[in-house]
Amino acid sequence: MSRAGPAPARPGVTLRAPYSGYHATRIPPPDPDLTAIGPGTACGAYFRRFWHPVALSRELGGLPLALSILGEDLVLYRDRRGRVGLLGRHCAHRGTSLEFAVVEERGLRCCYHGWLYGGDGTVLEAPGEPDDNRIAGRLRHAAYPTHEYRGLVFAYLGRPEERPRFPVFDTFELPGNRLVPYAIAQPCNWLQVQENAMDPIHAVYLHARVNRVQLSGPWAEIPTCEFFESGDSMYYVTGRRVGDMVWIRSGEIVLPNLVQTGSLWEEARAERLFSRVSLSRWDVPLDDTHTMAIGWRHFNRDVDPEGRGREDLCGRGRVDFPGQTGDRAYHERQRDPGDWDAQVSQRPIAIHAMEHLGASDRGVALHRRLVRKAIAGGIHPAGAAERVRNADGLVSTHAHDTILHLPAGPEGDDRERLKRLGRGVLDAILSGDALGEAERRAHIEGRLAALCGRTRNPAPAGMDR
Repeated sequence: MSRAGPAPARPGVTLRAPYSGYHATRIPPPDPDLTAIGPGTACGAYFRRFWHPVALSRELGGLPLALSILGEDLVLYRDRRGRVGLLGRHCAHRGTSLEFAVVEERGLRCCYHGWLYGGDGTVLEAPGEPDDNRIAGRLRHAAYPTHEYRGLVFAYLGRPEERPRFPVFDTFELPGNRLVPYAIAQPCNWLQVQENAMDPIHAVYLHARVNRVQLSGPWAEIPTCEFFESGDSMYYVTGRRVGDMVWIRSGEIVLPNLVQTGSLWEEARAERLFSRVSLSRWDVPLDDTHTMAIGWRHFNRDVDPEGRGREDLCGRGRVDFPGQTGDRAYHERQRDPGDWDAQVSQRPIAIHAMEHLGASDRGVALHRRLVRKAIAGGIHPAGAAERVRNADGLVSTHAHDTILHLPAGPEGDDRERLKRLGRGVLDAILSGDALGEAERRAHIEGRLAALCGRTRNPAPAGMDR
């Protein structure tokens, strides 16, 4: 484990003379090891080891829902007993799409010849066949296990014998927290959506300096920034001086595709210790060139004390933070672009060989290395599902905003001091992983209070700088 170093050079063309567009017309292919996710691909096999959210629970009514996940065409439904099933989209008989099937008490009946499928893929009935047919009760259709949790439907598309436990993270069960599901489709590869979460410098320009309506105040200042990895997770740690306050913020990715982000509108006006997350989302590949960002917005007084969030603006195709969809008028998106525009416009699959990564891209480079390492088997494939649970039986996570009342000394704040404070805050948060929520918060707040008088801090526990 190590702190991220310089971003690696890529083998693309580097132009040295003015007006050299003629020499940049050849577009190299994308990196299939990280971007191809269909059946039979290395990245696709890795993703199939995990549970992924595939739909909002409220989308399942009286009709089947056609969807594609990891390059597979599927159909999701809720039978008349309330059970959720996920089947291969095309009927095993003659290939008719089961999105036109009839939802019944025991499962899904194909509209064409009436074959009835149970949730586990068993053909329960094959009308028109002889009584002694070898189809009903014997033939199996493609089916995958599902799990409903807090308004989302999750599915596991991997080998049946390797199915992991369903992981429940601590932020999903915080007291006084309302989880509101949302899902947004993006016509581009999963990786360029996901790695945006490890690019905190983009918030300075895209959300605060370029865009006039999204973020302001301290967001426009370039923070100190370091990146750390630990097992199946990675973090950025940023530090800003805001008057008499020091604002330390950490974002988190849990492999393969869970992102957790702190407050959406933090302005560091008052001291706050270990404020948790405003969103938890998975960037689920639908196919190589389409992604669904799906998860929850968190609504509580901890992350949004002024009540700026809007639950009514969250759902299918929308969330209450601007710039996350392509629904706005084109001229408006040009004047005030958002994440959706910056990510989707990188091409359907971003071409890494044409990039010129800089020091601010250390998190992006580290994320790509971690994904490549995980695909190659260098990180335990069960990931978060097999992590040690805390005293509440939940998986501890670490994304946060912490604002410390720490007036600058007569010599001012140098950036190295802000980095040391950031490491100390992350160390304090990591040190409470085994504790239940109440005990962990008290432990962390005690460590953070003591940190205010500290001038030197080691690298976070379990990590090297």
